[in-house]
Amino acid sequence: MYSEQQPTEEPDRDRVHFTVLGPLEVLRDGVDHAPTTPKVLSLLAVLVMRPGKMVHIDTLIRELWSDSPPRTVRTTLHTYVYHLRRCINQNGLAADSEKMLATKQSGYTFHIDPSQVDTFRFARLQQIGHERRDAGDHAGAADAYRDALDVWTGPPFANIHCGPVLSAYRTELLEQRRSVLHLRIEAEIVSGRHRELIGELRSLATGSPLDEALHGQLMRALGRSGRRSDAMTVYRRLRSRLAGELGVEPCDDLQSLHRELISEGDHR
Repeated sequence: MYSEQQPTEEPDRDRVHFTVLGPLEVLRDGVDHAPTTPKVLSLLAVLVMRPGKMVHIDTLIRELWSDSPPRTVRTTLHTYVYHLRRCINQNGLAADSEKMLATKQSGYTFHIDPSQVDTFRFARLQQIGHERRDAGDHAGAADAYRDALDVWTGPPFANIHCGPVLSAYRTELLEQRRSVLHLRIEAEIVSGRHRELIGELRSLATGSPLDEALHGQLMRALGRSGRRSDAMTVYRRLRSRLAGELGVEPCDDLQSLHRELISEGDHR
């Protein structure tokens, strides 16, 4: 797939790694050492969101209690920080838990390198995909985008009941994943893998019946595979659903693609 351009930030067994693209895990030697108490796990999640940067105490309070913090909120938060440091010490995740999770005047800083979090690898592989696409290597771009998607093991923070801060970040991550999926499919179509994509695109379009970009890609894959009538059927069904549920017409790009398919049929 990709070799010489592979990121140098490969996971190694001597470092602690954090996964958020799926369940939140704290991995050392392949063993998960994440805390099991829900509030402590949520605290860790917010800190991992901003590796090496100070997280304001108000942000932590908003995530853990939304608009209903307890009367002793700061004391309770300090207790959760204590338990997180205890988890770090008991599992040998750092030589000094108070240096790893440092108290600042207005918050806390979790001193880990961004490359210890799986979002870093996802972003790096995404960037490799962009670079290969821009260089005209669409097959290589598709491979890099596919590897970026393979970093994911499930919905972000799958084992956490997310409050407002984590929910916003989770939405951002899911949008990034959707973008990379779209780019991967586009690169595969351009590189001539359209026939192999039809089954996957049908499944994705069924799961996202109002996603015009996915339906457009399915139409293109079908059209390039000599299945113009099937592509037209996809367009008609989508147009009917958009009109019935949203009261709108397909976007300009889809209408242009539809006209191209009609024109191709007229010239045969």
